[in-house]
Amino acid sequence: MNNLTSYINNEIKPLKHTQTIANAQDLFLDIPYTHFPVTEEGIYMGCISKENAELLNSDALINDSRFNFDRFFVRENMIWLDVLEIFAKNDSNIIPVLDTKNTYLGYYELEDVIRFLHETPFLKEEGGIIVVEKEIDKFSMSQVAQIIESNNAKILGIFISNVVGNKVEITIKISQSGINDIIQTFRRYEYEIISEHQEDSYLNSLKERSEYLDKYLNI
Repeated sequence: MNNLTSYINNEIKPLKHTQTIANAQDLFLDIPYTHFPVTEEGIYMGCISKENAELLNSDALINDSRFNFDRFFVRENMIWLDVLEIFAKNDSNIIPVLDTKNTYLGYYELEDVIRFLHETPFLKEEGGIIVVEKEIDKFSMSQVAQIIESNNAKILGIFISNVVGNKVEITIKISQSGINDIIQTFRRYEYEIISEHQEDSYLNSLKERSEYLDKYLNI
């Protein structure tokens, strides 16, 4: 699988602070970007948004609007989950990529990062997904890994998918091996199973008992 940095794009050069707003407006007319980076002598200044560019005087310099720039970016060594988070937080389809000295290196397009995501084992490899929940102060990632691996399964992906109050929700993708045993082990360690599974013998047993009780009460 390619490293995410292989998706850094330089097809379109950044706008320069000395260019006019008309240059930015023309760019947004040609390409469906929500934002575009602005640089000064190779150093990133921020992003001008399409929305703001449409409202500004075409003859004005881009530099005159620098205080209205959006200043989100990612570093070249950031992992894809963090990059996706920046996309989501800024409602953008493009993100500038910088080195540690804030030198502009290029940009990521959302479509490319999604394509990269589809090539990760979390989505590409066949497996099952389990979603569990536990109190934050009683949860540990090492314990989750130990539960999976002690049942002879492999972790294909794991991340914290939600936090509500004092509880954390963990989404795990595992190889298709002994899912029911894994589910029961999580329960023994007092994890709540959020996802539904046909292989869940505990729930299947409860369902059978419930159906039996319904029949008995209807006699």
